[in-house]
Amino acid sequence: MTKAAQGGTVSQIVSTRMPTEWGLFQVLGFERPASTGDRRVQTALAIVMGDLTGATPLLRIHSQCFTGEMLGSLRCDCRGQLEIAMQAISDEGRGLVIYEHQEGRGIGLMAKLQTYALQDSGLDTVDANHALGFLTDHRDFSLPAAILKELGIHRVRLLTNNPDKSRALVDAGIEVASRIPCEAAPTEHSFTYLKAKKEKAEKAAQASGGGITVDQPK
Repeated sequence: MTKAAQGGTVSQIVSTRMPTEWGLFQVLGFERPASTGDRRVQTALAIVMGDLTGATPLLRIHSQCFTGEMLGSLRCDCRGQLEIAMQAISDEGRGLVIYEHQEGRGIGLMAKLQTYALQDSGLDTVDANHALGFLTDHRDFSLPAAILKELGIHRVRLLTNNPDKSRALVDAGIEVASRIPCEAAPTEHSFTYLKAKKEKAEKAAQASGGGITVDQPK
């Protein structure tokens, strides 16, 4: 379950080229006023390849993971999922990643490290969140939806294992033509984490009557 959507008008601040190991992308920076918390604005990047106005583009909504992407942590599969998405978009020659700053499924870096410590003592990733008073998933996906609308994109093929992202887009008026798995190989350090997310997300989906088969949400 995600937090309630936040409001505010999204604005494109910058557009620049970014050569990567997967090819040349255009990076568009967006921001909007933050309705809660101590941040003045919310920011996100749209990392775009090719013309998005034709057939339904690939989309990955990706939340920042400092520990996995910068420090090489093997406790999660975040970096692997981002690389899979970038490669899939490169192979097709068109698509986008919306990269937003929602570390630790929205709870922030310090709280995320606290959940790691609780996991070291025996709790799983979901119970650790709950022990600190957080939802299983504390993220708000309304900013990516607003960015898609700003770009004139109303239909996507979503690279995700997380049905909450699909539901958030559909609720915002974005059609999800297909949900494509984005699964990185587990390691000995991430297996228990991924297993807990999968099993508890499936249980939650069944309890809500969603009838959706869920992989490892991220």
